[in-house]
Amino acid sequence: MHQPWTGHDTQVLIVAAVGIAIVVLLIVWAKIHAFLALSIGALFVGIASGIALDKVTTSYENGVGGVLGYVGVLIALGAMLGKLLADSGGADKIVDTLLHGKPATLPWKMALIAGIIGIPMFFEIGLVLLIPVVMLAVHRSQGAAMRLGIPALAGLSVLHGFIPPHPGPLAAIGILHANVGVTLAFGLLIAVPTVIIAGPVFGRLAARMVPIGAAGAGLAVTVAADGNARAGGPGARSAHTDVEHGEVPRGTAQDPNATRSPSFAWTLVTLLSPLVLMLIKAAADIWVDKSAAVRPLLDFIGDPVFALLVALLLAMVTFGTSVGFSASTLTTKIGQSLLPIVGVMLIVGAGGAFKQVLVDGGTGTAIAKIAVAASLSALVLGWIIAVLIRLATGSATVATVTAAGIIAPLATGLAPAQLALVVLAIGAGSLFFSHVNDAGFWLVKEYFGLTVGQTIKTWSVMETIISILGFGLTLLLSLFV
Repeated sequence: MHQPWTGHDTQVLIVAAVGIAIVVLLIVWAKIHAFLALSIGALFVGIASGIALDKVTTSYENGVGGVLGYVGVLIALGAMLGKLLADSGGADKIVDTLLHGKPATLPWKMALIAGIIGIPMFFEIGLVLLIPVVMLAVHRSQGAAMRLGIPALAGLSVLHGFIPPHPGPLAAIGILHANVGVTLAFGLLIAVPTVIIAGPVFGRLAARMVPIGAAGAGLAVTVAADGNARAGGPGARSAHTDVEHGEVPRGTAQDPNATRSPSFAWTLVTLLSPLVLMLIKAAADIWVDKSAAVRPLLDFIGDPVFALLVALLLAMVTFGTSVGFSASTLTTKIGQSLLPIVGVMLIVGAGGAFKQVLVDGGTGTAIAKIAVAASLSALVLGWIIAVLIRLATGSATVATVTAAGIIAPLATGLAPAQLALVVLAIGAGSLFFSHVNDAGFWLVKEYFGLTVGQTIKTWSVMETIISILGFGLTLLLSLFV
């Protein structure tokens, strides 16, 4: 029996819309820092939604802690690894290899690399690992950042929404009792054309709409006195970084203190080490019984925090002592890598807080009631519910889990192939139009050095393309299975 609509449901939907508008206006019109704007918006939503006054700040704090307790550590480890990758010349090695061949193939190569990395990695981890490579490739190719950035983002995002062992698809599979193998197979069929269109194809348009160069926060490029380009950490800026106008001469990002460059083989081994560890855990999730004696060990070594820590320790050798950096130089570089990401982490945390007060206030529940009352098929209803909850809460995982829970009674008795398609439809809906209440929105904005408007025109539109195209392909597949 469906829950009846109440006045509180109407209230929280209005409050959510007003809260989002407040955040946008404070950032775009009042020019208030995003962290403060998100915090003000979150507290307003909490109070206006009817959360007890003594619980509003608790909800805010839980949202910040829930994001930064995990993502914050990954951002920090990724920043350290990225700094060593850039300063050692490892990023140069990768870019030199990528630039072999026709320049037109570079966005396709970037999408392929992002897709491979995105199989076991969460979006945030893949992003912090790819940013130095993307930005240096942009500098060296003298092109627009979005031409390479969008394909990389598309590869990561599509895998995050459609392919197990990512948490959203796995949760939906468990709730709906779908088959992992069937979902994975159909997910890959949908993922390939979706990445192509939302990545390299849309990337060309995005590069014309937002023609910025490699001056983003992820890996800014500055010019030293000798005329060579130098890679900075997140947040580095320079008056000489107008790459799209060709003002930065072609050079190397390698730190002058490095006496050697890491080999391409060791660079790949270092960057792929967390990928391998997480793939081991992903395989264990699918094929190793939870009661097996070896399962706790596999879960531990494949945890993203441990995997990135191992990669960083390896990088301190392959990108550190082996290229000529002393122990004190390494310590200095790791410290330098952390300073510029403080702002990024605070913004991401505030985005998590905004999402949490929306959830605690009951916005997701209100949206679910509307969707169920529409009486649509499980496939279409799953997508719509996920879209609405994604728009309201900003969390793809929350949208996926909530939508799957609502759809579960309607999916009873469906064939395994149809159940898998329902999972994929929900995954597609969970990626729809990322905006100011999504931590991923702020990660992309800060790492690429975009304005809010530029982030919406590129990242938000790309996410919408992925969602609509993924849903369309899912509907198409449903005609044949």
